[in-house]
Amino acid sequence: MAKQASTPSRKNPAIALDYGKIPPQAPDLEEAVLGAIMLEKDAILSVLDILEPGSFYKESHQQIFEVAQSLSQQEKPIDLLTVTEELRKLEKLEAVGGAVYISQLTSRVGSAAHLEYHARIVAQKYIQRELIRVSSDIQERAFDESTDVDDLLDYSERELLNIAEGHIKKETVNLLKTAIEQIEEAGKREDSLSGVPSGFTRLDRLTSGWQKSDLVILAARPSMGKTAFVLSMARNMAVDHSRPVAFFSLEMSSIQLVNRLIIGETHLASDKIRTGRLENYEWEQLEYKIKDLEKAPVYVDDTPAISIFEFRAKCRRLKQKYDIQAVVIDYLQLMTGSKESGSREQEVSNISRSLKSVAKELDIPVIALSQLNRSVEMRSGNKRPQLSDLRESGAIEQDADLVLFIHRPEYYGIDVDEDGNSLKGIAEIIVAKHRNGPTGDIHLKFIREYAKFVDLDDTLAMVEDDENGLIIPSKMNHDESGGGVTNNDIGTNNGFDDSAPF
Repeated sequence: MAKQASTPSRKNPAIALDYGKIPPQAPDLEEAVLGAIMLEKDAILSVLDILEPGSFYKESHQQIFEVAQSLSQQEKPIDLLTVTEELRKLEKLEAVGGAVYISQLTSRVGSAAHLEYHARIVAQKYIQRELIRVSSDIQERAFDESTDVDDLLDYSERELLNIAEGHIKKETVNLLKTAIEQIEEAGKREDSLSGVPSGFTRLDRLTSGWQKSDLVILAARPSMGKTAFVLSMARNMAVDHSRPVAFFSLEMSSIQLVNRLIIGETHLASDKIRTGRLENYEWEQLEYKIKDLEKAPVYVDDTPAISIFEFRAKCRRLKQKYDIQAVVIDYLQLMTGSKESGSREQEVSNISRSLKSVAKELDIPVIALSQLNRSVEMRSGNKRPQLSDLRESGAIEQDADLVLFIHRPEYYGIDVDEDGNSLKGIAEIIVAKHRNGPTGDIHLKFIREYAKFVDLDDTLAMVEDDENGLIIPSKMNHDESGGGVTNNDIGTNNGFDDSAPF
């Protein structure tokens, strides 16, 4: 029987005809691949992670490969006779060209020596056809005046990302073995953390660090120090542990945020930082203590009322460009969801689900601040927040892997606990929900004048430093005349991406 003429695949119709061009294809190599698969035992195993039935341009080749794939899954031999018989059972033999065409495929190759190379070329042609298909679909949608632009951008980015990820094959691994290896690696680390450390010792012991793909909600009433907490945490991640962090500040400008970091790092008065009226020794203190911040991989975006679509797109690019290990959002209720969400509660639910989706997609923890409703203030006696206090949507509690609250008793005029211990400057971090671990309460020190949180054990050293005044370490480079810090000590890269390249 004569060889069939090439026909467009079911998944890829004549997508290029509008451009007067033939879609990318390699029918000869498709024949060589199919022939090699039927020629040598287990040859198909070398291409199963490269090709799928839709990768072939000709529909007949798709059906032949699908049968070979099915035989492999059933652990049956794959050769000229078994493939022909299976096609006959499925009543597809004549449709693919008959037994004669199947036999011609095996006669076109002498061995499976170059099978993988040929398969990769077939896969490349398929990717080209998919790009043409998606581009044509995007063009058609773009001409439709009723199409929402944000939805179109999201669709375009998602489809292109699917094409890219769909053809980056991961090696099949034994998941149990992988889990055991991760446990062993965690045991070898001094801190025994399996996730991204927050920098707060007791909190990290409870959570083992922020885990990949987790959505972490940190909630509190206004003035409890939500921004100060996540800013301190972002600083710990980036400076102490060299973990790139993306910080989306919807409430404060990027400059205000960076100034807060500088105040917390240098222990200089906030009014002096704002006005720039520093004494000479304070300038030296500033220049010396911000050296670590200059190199810190913290990427700040202060887009107000950022949409969930724009947030997702920026996170993808930050992950690709800087390999960010965590994302912080200040705060969730200031984000905007889909225009079709309806009520505000539905919109917040959509935002919450989308944040969890981003965490899973990028395989990083997403830490989002959230407001609490006023029921906390209206309760008499115990003002400690609880899960039902989460504002606007129960979906936040449902989607979150961890829910933490910040509670400062002194804010409500409670200066001592039941045992008479002072609660001044003490912040209680309440882990109210922990999907994969224990809950509990952690106590930290909140230093109001520097807008930062630290471990209680670190407070004594900070107090001593403040009492003794600034001592410039001997390793600090001075010029020979003793005129202060040389220019070589002052970095030019501040480590904060305020130019918004994303």
